[in-house]
Amino acid sequence: MSDLTPRLTSHALATISEFLRAHVADAQAERVVIGLSGGIDSALVARIARDALGPERVMPVLLPDAAYPAALSEETIAYARSLGTEPRVIPIDSAEAALRQLLPELKDRLTWGNTKARLRMTIVYALAREHRGLVLGTGNKSEILLGYFTKHGDGGVDLLPLGDLYKSEIQELARQLELPAAIRERAPTAGLWEGQTDEAELGGSYARIDRILLGLEELRSEEEIARVTGESPERVREIADRVGRFRHKRRSAPIPKVRLRTIGIDWRD
Repeated sequence: MSDLTPRLTSHALATISEFLRAHVADAQAERVVIGLSGGIDSALVARIARDALGPERVMPVLLPDAAYPAALSEETIAYARSLGTEPRVIPIDSAEAALRQLLPELKDRLTWGNTKARLRMTIVYALAREHRGLVLGTGNKSEILLGYFTKHGDGGVDLLPLGDLYKSEIQELARQLELPAAIRERAPTAGLWEGQTDEAELGGSYARIDRILLGLEELRSEEEIARVTGESPERVREIADRVGRFRHKRRSAPIPKVRLRTIGIDWRD
């Protein structure tokens, strides 16, 4: 029986690399496009894509807003160039200002954070369309299960290379591939607003949350997960409830059954 600590499998990197090559070939795409944030997930996706496809077929895109630190921008550009790729840097301040002018009644911080995520993905998809590319998402299994992403923003992508790896496994793979320490050790953040961090919003470290998620994946009872992980039953229930509450983010839009075969119900691709 697992002790509920996610462990990176020996075949993970090879599987992800072959996944990328197969899907890019099937789509007859010329390249992949990746939004680089300065965080570990996007850095790892860019590295794996570079190794699997070659640097000439990887287009990193940096989309800073006014709050994005200049030093982090320089570091992220340098990292992309170290991979042999040339990043596009497209500030989104003017586009964000235009949206604020169009929608002056929107004041909520989370609303604007999500809007910026969708704005960034709009730009990434425009570039992908012009350059015959597929958009690579940077979400991991922990974020996807927790619904910790923006629907139609960073969640709106063509491929999710890291989608079956928990955050703790991402960190292990980044160590194995010797990604820069500054990237590996940076506090995870969605960059939705200044000072925002994942773990502050989620109420705990990914290392602890991942053990609960693995228990749910293995269909363990909540009581057993609490006993094995040392978490309180209330915390296990909180995470389980969150996974259920955000299932809508992991599904296509529901369609009512009207005709003989309905997309997503009994007409599946």
